[in-house]
Amino acid sequence: MHGLLDDEVAEIVALYHEWGEVDRSHRKLAHRGSYTERVWVSPSSVRRILAAQGLHLRPPPRPGRSVRQPFPEWVDYRPKQLWIYDTSHFTRAGVAVTVIEDLVSRKWIADIVSAEETSTQVEIVFSDALAVEGLLPLVEARADGRVDPSVDDDNRPILLAISDNGPQMTSGSTREFMALMAIAQHFGRPGTPTDQAWIESLFGHLKAEWPHLLTIADPAVLRAELAVVRARYNGVRLHAGIGYVTPDDEHEGRGPVIRKAREAGLEAARVRRLAYHRQQRSSQPDQRPDDVG
Repeated sequence: MHGLLDDEVAEIVALYHEWGEVDRSHRKLAHRGSYTERVWVSPSSVRRILAAQGLHLRPPPRPGRSVRQPFPEWVDYRPKQLWIYDTSHFTRAGVAVTVIEDLVSRKWIADIVSAEETSTQVEIVFSDALAVEGLLPLVEARADGRVDPSVDDDNRPILLAISDNGPQMTSGSTREFMALMAIAQHFGRPGTPTDQAWIESLFGHLKAEWPHLLTIADPAVLRAELAVVRARYNGVRLHAGIGYVTPDDEHEGRGPVIRKAREAGLEAARVRRLAYHRQQRSSQPDQRPDDVG
């Protein structure tokens, strides 16, 4: 009683020949039929009819599983060794903001606000970051010998710069600049934003905790507000990823001391509570079942 009619079967076959290479799925093909107002059938009916006709859809190939490349062995997991950077857009102001973050301490080191996203912005923000962190003397010391920008020398870099595969990060100009500055590059897997989770988290918190930045239309005002927010982000806001200290604390080596002090304070408070409650119990008379007050 519920069998498909001959004209419906013919429409399913026609849809296969017209849209099979586009939709590549019996579910999509069923919806394509109603979308084009030609036939209204369930996905299972499409699959059954195509199988009976000896027709097979070719699903798109699944991407192969990839493994994130480890950091080079010469990298020490300490501040001023691993920098991660990326660009985020502030559409109201019509600009892009490129930020450099220390991956270990989570310190927001430097940023640049610009209407463009090119290697020029990358070079400027890295030059500012190297100056702020006092690393330019190391760069000058490594610049005495000849440098081949096309060859990665693991003995030369002063730090590792981590990024995605954006054109401004992978361009030849950026590669030459990084080589001259004795900075090695490390790229995440294409289409895998979790490889840059640290900087993605920074932008996420930036826009969620300071939403007024998204309403600013003047780039100059946005630049000034970002400077204020950066000071609070680095010196006031406690960061869960580094044990609830500020990035400045972790960057300057105060983080372990603060965490140890908290552990000691928690233990001292526990001992104090125990002593207080034990004293309270010992100072109260024992209550017997036959006591009626």
